[in-house]
Amino acid sequence: MPLYPGTGAAGERGAHDQILNLPLAPGTGGAEMRAAYEDHVLPTLAGWAPELVIVSAGFDAHAADPLAALEWQAEDYAWLARHLLEAGGGRVVSVLEGGYDLAALEDSVAAWAGTLAACSKEATQ
Repeated sequence: MPLYPGTGAAGERGAHDQILNLPLAPGTGGAEMRAAYEDHVLPTLAGWAPELVIVSAGFDAHAADPLAALEWQAEDYAWLARHLLEAGGGRVVSVLEGGYDLAALEDSVAAWAGTLAACSKEATQ
């Protein structure tokens, strides 16, 4: 919001105040995304204390992707994976949703999945 698909207004909180939307302006890069997560998402998740985080993992926010008009890089997805894994107590389920530039999608999914795997390996050692 206002980016495609036009959903997720900041005021939409769900019937039980269980939704947190952080609309990002076109051209928003990784630094701004990380700040939004650090200021809003991660503290909210800490308050909810989830035992599992389920992610609809869309990678169309990548700078090379033609759809979302955002400027994230693969390393931003790695950062996000690490922090969501920590927020979920080491439990994250990811379902691939979107990404429409194949090279950017490959890099982003590799960064995401590689980070989840590395963090899981660290946790078991």
